[in-house]
Amino acid sequence: MTAKSSELDRVLGLELGADDYLTKPFSPRELLARIRSVLRRSRLARELLPQKSMRNARGYRFLGWELNVGTRRLTSPEGERVGLSLGEFNLLHVFCAAPQRVLTRDQLLDLSRLNGAEVYDRSVDVQILRLRRKIEPDPGRPQLIRTERGAGYVFSAAVQALN
Repeated sequence: MTAKSSELDRVLGLELGADDYLTKPFSPRELLARIRSVLRRSRLARELLPQKSMRNARGYRFLGWELNVGTRRLTSPEGERVGLSLGEFNLLHVFCAAPQRVLTRDQLLDLSRLNGAEVYDRSVDVQILRLRRKIEPDPGRPQLIRTERGAGYVFSAAVQALN
């Protein structure tokens, strides 16, 4: 909590590791709602990503692809670097850390968004479409990121954590 409310102060606070940023004056209800949101996201992350080796991996390998978490790089099986937006990277990171598990849109939003950024559930669909275009052999018939009707999405590849 701070009285500093300029955009630069908020961005700096979030970039330095804050989970949220609340400026004065604020209502106690808003503070409580933000606290609950942070707790819900952290609890959800622990529930969805139970294996510590997968959660804290420095990278992941699947079907010849390699995702380096530290450098935020995706390398194709042919050794070419594939550019990812921040949202695409975060989404792929979540999928790699929880492979072969159905994840709902809400879970994907909570686990992949940055510092509680304002996003909408349909933006996950757009990010998945873009990600499919980059990693699927045939994006029209996805095999890696499958849609589970009425449930969400599942990353179907076997993933190896790189520690």
